[in-house]
Amino acid sequence: MLGIYLQGSCIISLIFSIIISIIWFYTEPILVLLHQSPDIARTAALYMKFLIPGVFAYSFLQNISRFLQTQSVVMPLVALSALPLLIHIGIAYGLVQWPGLSFAGAPLAASISQWISMLLLALYVMYAKKFKQAWQGFSMHSFHYVFTNMKLALPSAAMVCIRLLVLVFLAGLLPDSQITTSLIAICLNTQFIAHMVPVGLGAAERLVEEFASVTPLLAISIVLDAVEGVIQGVARGCGWQHSTGLWIGLICGQLCQVGTLFLFLRRAKWTKLNLSGVKDKEHPLVV
Repeated sequence: MLGIYLQGSCIISLIFSIIISIIWFYTEPILVLLHQSPDIARTAALYMKFLIPGVFAYSFLQNISRFLQTQSVVMPLVALSALPLLIHIGIAYGLVQWPGLSFAGAPLAASISQWISMLLLALYVMYAKKFKQAWQGFSMHSFHYVFTNMKLALPSAAMVCIRLLVLVFLAGLLPDSQITTSLIAICLNTQFIAHMVPVGLGAAERLVEEFASVTPLLAISIVLDAVEGVIQGVARGCGWQHSTGLWIGLICGQLCQVGTLFLFLRRAKWTKLNLSGVKDKEHPLVV
């Protein structure tokens, strides 16, 4: 039935891709009607028109990716996704530098790369022997699952669209839309810079040396933490919330962890911390 569900999802994606393509084709008058800046509307319309071919490939690609993920097919998905990414670098550079395209070359390159990625995954699903049971060719029976899938797809799509687009539309509706949209970009870049500050501080030689000394222990901690999160999810999914003894044991373990870290921080000699580049091994940090 997975192949039937895949075909039903692709039918829905095709229908909505056509609707989205029509909206994108008339992006400029729609944005002007929504009181956006005419210059911004004109530039956005040019970008969206060249991105229209890619929306069909992207919609099919997402369905095929979910089809593979539900069957725990990971490495072929990664490999067939990495190859178009490498090709996209050359395509994007060539089309952006192409005379007469420049700005429009970026969305056109994205559309071409999406089609390459989608075709590779589609051919893999159609001809790989491991999918003979799941994929048995095209069937008219898939039309019976269109409305069933839409009941789940429409609310999810509405939430995603509202979350991503409301900020941009509000910025365009404010006075001086060119300034407000620029401020949105500044805020996002500032957020990225803020995330890069600890990364930059972590590049200090002393921190790198100290970090390298505990890397094996940190690796073990990361692995155990990941496994613990998965196991807790399985326990919740199995309905073991009423297993009082299990949860009491977990709470006791977390209390021991939090208590130990709290005592460590509480007993630390913060005034003796050496923040210079000179290593000081004579003064212990904890007594």
